[in-house]
Amino acid sequence: MPDQHRDRPPANSAGAPQYTEERFRLLVDSVQDYAIFMLDEQGRVQTWNAGAQRLKGYEAAEIIGRPLETFYPPEVAARGWPREELERAAEAGRFEDEGWRVRKDGSRFWASVVITALREADGRLSGFAKVTRDLTERKRHEEALRRSEEQFRLLMEAVQDYAIFMLDPAGHVLTWNAGARAIKGYAAEDVVGRHFSMFFTAQDVAAGAPQRELEAARLQGRAEAEGWRVRKDGTPFWANVVITPVRDKDGVLRGFAKVTRDLTEQRRMAELEQSSRRMQEFLAMLAHELRNPLAPIRHASDILQMYSPLPAPLVRARQIIDRQLTHLTRLIDDLLDVARVVNGKIVLQSARLDLRDVVTAGAEALRPVISARTQHLALNLPDTAVPVLGDETRLAQALQNLLSNASRYTPSGGDIAVALRIDGEDAVVTVSDTGHGIEPQALERIFGLFEQGDTPREHGDSGLGIGLGLARRLVELHGGALGASSEGVGRGSVFTLRLPLAEADGAAASPQPPAKAAGVAPADACRVLVIDDNRDSADTMVSLLELLGHPARAVYGAVPALAAAREFGPHLVLLDLNMPDGSGFEVLDRLRSLPGARPVVAAMTGYGQHADRARTQAAGFALHLTKPVGLDDLRKALALALVQPRSVAD
Repeated sequence: MPDQHRDRPPANSAGAPQYTEERFRLLVDSVQDYAIFMLDEQGRVQTWNAGAQRLKGYEAAEIIGRPLETFYPPEVAARGWPREELERAAEAGRFEDEGWRVRKDGSRFWASVVITALREADGRLSGFAKVTRDLTERKRHEEALRRSEEQFRLLMEAVQDYAIFMLDPAGHVLTWNAGARAIKGYAAEDVVGRHFSMFFTAQDVAAGAPQRELEAARLQGRAEAEGWRVRKDGTPFWANVVITPVRDKDGVLRGFAKVTRDLTEQRRMAELEQSSRRMQEFLAMLAHELRNPLAPIRHASDILQMYSPLPAPLVRARQIIDRQLTHLTRLIDDLLDVARVVNGKIVLQSARLDLRDVVTAGAEALRPVISARTQHLALNLPDTAVPVLGDETRLAQALQNLLSNASRYTPSGGDIAVALRIDGEDAVVTVSDTGHGIEPQALERIFGLFEQGDTPREHGDSGLGIGLGLARRLVELHGGALGASSEGVGRGSVFTLRLPLAEADGAAASPQPPAKAAGVAPADACRVLVIDDNRDSADTMVSLLELLGHPARAVYGAVPALAAAREFGPHLVLLDLNMPDGSGFEVLDRLRSLPGARPVVAAMTGYGQHADRARTQAAGFALHLTKPVGLDDLRKALALALVQPRSVAD
């Protein structure tokens, strides 16, 4: 077995120090990862190991004898920092530093440096030992981490729409971003170190809400809540809050990250939408409830009209009832239409129209009202057609609102004029009056919903302030415009309605004659069953039908409807949709089960919105009649029933 100690002299041999120094030199020279070298007391290189050569790029022969400044960037050497390092090492015995150093090829590296002063036995400084380590990679990682943290900090600071901040495990604020400052109103110095319960309402603090949020986040890994929070100025805001626990690599809770959003505006909009839905439902119910009592009044008025001649006082009374009933019905329709327009739910049934017909129809509808006020109405229409694309009903409604407004603000004996002309690519309708006039500052305001001018007391009819606003919106839905002008109070008003003309459509279609009931004379009797829980409405409708020459019967609910239909064999059924003992839709299904030919079934209801009509059409109703049912609509229903095959009862 070889002697492992053959190169080692005896421990007490005189050669022991030389042996030890040689082994130490070999050890230092073999180190590759550290530059280890000696400097004399002036800072000149005296020794050079393999690690120094690898790290700094110099051969020993190139560097020994050269000053320490060789390894420093010029700007560092120029300010005397290498000499400062040696002086501090000489004074303290040891000096440690990190900084940029320079290799032979000029490239820089981040160095960790330890300089140790070497002294003789008598304390005299004999030089320095220097150990240098290349920490460039570590420095790169640290710099990347620093940049990442800085970018994250800048990102958090730049966020304005979210309050993002840190809490310690007890809930005290540690950080504060710009979003937190913008939302809550506090500067960082106002809140850092304070408990986050300062953002809660007094009631929530008393109820322990802040601590519950932290506990929920700690137990569940995340907590989200919505509720009222308080700004610095004391104003409340509706907040969405997310709290996430922050733990270190060992799972120890270090605090919480909290993100707060101000949802006050979103909450307000949601409440407005909900309020709008409730208002829509209320208006629909209001219209239904108002139309139910209007129905028998309309029927009674129509019945009176059929008795001729009537004494003059009764004629005047009937005319008053008819005018006020028409006015009240229009108010209900306008109120519902305003809600539809505001919510974007109005549907236009566009077709090619001659605007002269629309103007004539609108004027004739308002002529009784205008005549009752002893006002004069003049129409000025061109001799040739004025083609437009639009919804005839809606355009007539807009024109009627303009005429109603003109009549309301014109004194008895005043003049109202409607003129239609073509101006370039537009059809122009003007409605002028000799009435109250409009102040300049009110020319736009009067088109706002529920806005009114100063109404003369002469007619005692102030309206709801929705007619002009609704008219403008209906015209705008047709791609047109509606404006007003006036020379001032007491000098009348002019409303100008513009609509784009329809493109040329070739030869005008010949008007089609009305369809004739296949071999059935208009005088043929039509049996009508009226099903309505409102007895006055049902009974007056029966009386009106009988005066028109049609046998009619009324039942006052859904339960007796089928038996009455089986016994009576109606050609036409006027069916209310909402009855205490059953739905009109259910009754319709039962009527379909009758043997023989089926009657024409018309829905008769106070609900008249587009969605209501679509629902009855989908259910299979032949017609949708909105209460109060006018004579024209009733005659159309009778005509439709007369062309159907007769029931078995015939």
